[in-house]
Amino acid sequence: MRRLLLAALLALASPVQAQEGCGAEGACTLENGRYYIALPPSPDGPVPAVVFLHGFGGSGEGTMRQRGMIEAITARGYAFLAPDGQPRPGRGGLRWDFRGEPGADRRDEDAFLRDVVADAARHGVDPERVILAGFSNGAFQVVYQACRDPGAFAAWAPVSGGFWRPHPEGCAGPVRLFQTHGWRDATVPLEGRPLGGGAVAQGDIFEGLALFRRANGCAWDNPDGYDETGQFLRRRWDCAPGSALELALFPGGHGVPSGWAEMMLDWFEGLEG
Repeated sequence: MRRLLLAALLALASPVQAQEGCGAEGACTLENGRYYIALPPSPDGPVPAVVFLHGFGGSGEGTMRQRGMIEAITARGYAFLAPDGQPRPGRGGLRWDFRGEPGADRRDEDAFLRDVVADAARHGVDPERVILAGFSNGAFQVVYQACRDPGAFAAWAPVSGGFWRPHPEGCAGPVRLFQTHGWRDATVPLEGRPLGGGAVAQGDIFEGLALFRRANGCAWDNPDGYDETGQFLRRRWDCAPGSALELALFPGGHGVPSGWAEMMLDWFEGLEG
């Protein structure tokens, strides 16, 4: 009886698999950073994956505590990867240097995330079926990398984050991108806001979507379809072949909303179907 109880407790504490000494309980270390990985319960051959980037001051280890989101993703047969951003000098936590200006004290984030996916292949991740997602500061990295290098990932899924001002003049090519944002988000408002006394300013989510519509070859700005999924109000643009663009608004504030993972994976699988 005692052994059965222990086994049950272990199952509750560790619902996901780790391989080769790194995963939910330990970091996978690369030359330029590290990441954590959770695998689906019974992987059968190469598996798709979601790479999820933490917010400002967060970490990959902290992201691995979001068990509800992770289990929703791994239960669908996907691996879940949580990379670490870069240290914040003189402060705790990590952040993403999303503007793409690597230097002596700044890592090339785009290259690091490509390295994460390449390394994850040893865990059975299919590098051709990886979604780059992220929250807040992590979402900033997602949209900038999608704009700079749209072919680096199979799809992109930013939550509660977009471009900063000045917005990019244009993006490199078509994307498959699913933008999610809270109607009441006051940390990253839909229209953006000034910070540091106006020295910098967050961008406009709608203007960012306009950039992606141009990259996707959309003839008009008006959506091609509307839908509702639970609390989410959705609108989509069907433009260049192989591209996809969708916005999902929810009534809450700055956060990853309940039901996001399932909805986003339904969208991605609809693209593959």
